[in-house]
Amino acid sequence: MTIERIEPGQRMAQAVVHSDTVYLAGQVAADTVGTGVTAQTQAILGQIERLLVAAGSGKEHILMATIYLADIATFSEMNAAWDAWVSKDNPPGRATVEAKLCGSAFLVEIVVVAARIER
Repeated sequence: MTIERIEPGQRMAQAVVHSDTVYLAGQVAADTVGTGVTAQTQAILGQIERLLVAAGSGKEHILMATIYLADIATFSEMNAAWDAWVSKDNPPGRATVEAKLCGSAFLVEIVVVAARIER
């Protein structure tokens, strides 16, 4: 079996495909200055969708999502963006936790695992 790395860098790849499973690195909003949780979540979901398509998948094939919030009190703000985006017919498993993220400007980080449907 081969392993495909999408957008590899020195430290990590943004996505790794092994067999029929796509693993995304934790995604944060690229431009976070002055943005809130909903805006960051929307930006992240766009990045996730782009990476999944590049890997031969899509949001309807997400198996599991883990969402990290810098402040769990912003749960409803994040859900406003998530609920508008997630596949209504194929929702994934999901966990949301409060965590100290890698920089104070980051309010949300999302990790997903998805099934690959195209080769």
